[in-house]
Amino acid sequence: MDSSLVIFLHGVNAAGSQLAPLGDGWRALLPRTAFAAPDAPFAAVRGGRQWFNLEGVTQESRPGRLAAARPAFDALMAEIVAAHGLSADLGRVALVGFSQGAMMALDALASGRWPVACVVAFSGRLASPPPLAPPPGAAVLLIHGEDDRAIPCQESRDAAATLKELGVRTQVRILPGVNHQVTQEGAALAGAFLALCLGAGAA
Repeated sequence: MDSSLVIFLHGVNAAGSQLAPLGDGWRALLPRTAFAAPDAPFAAVRGGRQWFNLEGVTQESRPGRLAAARPAFDALMAEIVAAHGLSADLGRVALVGFSQGAMMALDALASGRWPVACVVAFSGRLASPPPLAPPPGAAVLLIHGEDDRAIPCQESRDAAATLKELGVRTQVRILPGVNHQVTQEGAALAGAFLALCLGAGAA
């Protein structure tokens, strides 16, 4: 039986299958961890899937759109967690998101709806509307390219400051020369973090 679970949350105009290979690279670090890479609930205008609609989104409207996406997100997460027998043990679950998926992962934790063990957010931002009430003992790793032209790396720095104020154990790594992507270095940092967070898959 798998003792922990990592759920991947992809970016907009994408699919879960695009992040799934990360799990293959982490199996040696997390030998007893299951990996799930669902597709987001909604079709994206430009192809692929999305967690919420980005067309015409602004800094002011983004929190509302994210909040409106919560019911569909929560239903999907509940289904996946239940399938792995961990509904009553979210402390053995981690969320790993990229871009829009990172926003959803951070929102799930920061809002207090999903008291998972930890979150890895690649190239994301904390866009959650208040109130924020993350669970005690949670841990977050924010990884962002210094040259990200889609979501500025300052977003991860700002998220780190907010999360730390809320009592979340937060690390932020800004990678020089990296655009809006998951690199080999970023994947290695995330894998090591997850191994510590989930106890290397040990029960």
